[in-house]
Amino acid sequence: MTVSSQPARVFVTGASGFIGRRICDRYRAAGVEVRGVDVQPAPELGVVAGDIAEPGEWQQRVAGCELVVHTAALVSMTTGRDRFWRVNTLGTRRVLDAAVAAGADRFTHFSSVTVFGFDFPDGVDETYPVRLTGVPYVDTKIAGEQVVLQAHGAGEIACTVIRPGDVYGPGSRPWTIIPVTQLRAARALLPARGRGVFSPIYVENLVDGVVLAAAAGEAAGEVLTLTDGVGVETREFFGRYARMLGRTRVPAAPTPFVGVAADAVDLVARLRRQESEINRNAVRYLSRTGTYSIEKARRLIGYEPRIDLDEGMRLTQAWLREQMLLS
Repeated sequence: MTVSSQPARVFVTGASGFIGRRICDRYRAAGVEVRGVDVQPAPELGVVAGDIAEPGEWQQRVAGCELVVHTAALVSMTTGRDRFWRVNTLGTRRVLDAAVAAGADRFTHFSSVTVFGFDFPDGVDETYPVRLTGVPYVDTKIAGEQVVLQAHGAGEIACTVIRPGDVYGPGSRPWTIIPVTQLRAARALLPARGRGVFSPIYVENLVDGVVLAAAAGEAAGEVLTLTDGVGVETREFFGRYARMLGRTRVPAAPTPFVGVAADAVDLVARLRRQESEINRNAVRYLSRTGTYSIEKARRLIGYEPRIDLDEGMRLTQAWLREQMLLS
């Protein structure tokens, strides 16, 4: 593996978010100057306020940074194509513009395994075509990848696309906080009788992979899938949260039944002019049956998950206790 020198300065979008914050911490710990942009600024950490879909002063902060890590995105299984496109696709182009104008060497872009769709072969790898699903988040992530790979192909900047699996751990809203909250309120119900396949990646494993990919010359122009390398039935993964709460299992039912129940919850939310992550798209996602291969990341950048599910859940449980989310 050809590894470039460590950057002196890194710019991170979504720098105050769940994943972006940990990437910033990792680089700071290595002595790298870190700058960033987020809707929630942190001036003391070099993070300015900005809307990545709009040109602005935040773009000037990229000057002097060799590496740009783009994590900012609208992540949800809800509806609203225009708003997702604005952030996930147009916003990606704005960040690329800033990186190119600043003369940055590398651009690391966060996509998602959702671009494979909800129905794909077991052990699917990066050679498998992406698949539109009609879900705005998924489809705009596909479009975002196209924007990045087009910029790479045109020679604007060397780019790498990262497709993370289901990222859990301290601070994860979709795969830690929401499940625990729903379980605690007795509102959780798994589709596919709990036999859908979940592809976890502990957040620190993901950060390991991102740092490796950003430094590896071979990763330029490549798409890399990162998970913990295992597939776990949803009843087992979410069952671990249930046991933290003193429950024996997570309620599960056939997919059609759960779909109808999710539609009802979604309808009530809409009538209240709210959004709910419990909807038909989430049911489709939790009914997947395939896993994702990480062999390319292993071969190309030397990625190897160092925190397994048992240890990751132990660390997550400790954080949940600290946050009083298990009470």
